[in-house]
Amino acid sequence: MVAQAIVVLEQTGFTREASALSYLAIFRRTDNWWNQYVGHQTAFAATNFPFGVVTLYPAFFRFPVDDTERATILLHEASHLFGGREEEALQLVWESKQRLGWTEARYGATRVWKNTREWTKDAIPAFFGCGPDHESDCFE
Repeated sequence: MVAQAIVVLEQTGFTREASALSYLAIFRRTDNWWNQYVGHQTAFAATNFPFGVVTLYPAFFRFPVDDTERATILLHEASHLFGGREEEALQLVWESKQRLGWTEARYGATRVWKNTREWTKDAIPAFFGCGPDHESDCFE
């Protein structure tokens, strides 16, 4: 599943991120002590910078509906591999969703979409201040 999601990133032009995930990241399914201490109850994955360790939680395998959604999650984690903060990772994904083919029309009812939208809106409210109601997604 991970390899197929990385292929989606490569095919949509995220070659830098795909290369980092393929050649630099170490993937694991079990949490380390720091992740357990900090807690990631709602996360699909977590990356420990600068160590390049990407933990894939059961939600990564259970909730994404296809390789595109898994690629979206991995794009977020790739941002952390390069030292990006949470806001930067959310920004990269939300600004890139059209390029990935991850659109509200197709994915708006999925858990990954709903969670990512909520987290992005909380972190970057300006992304949702467009349209006549000044509450619409500025990237749709």
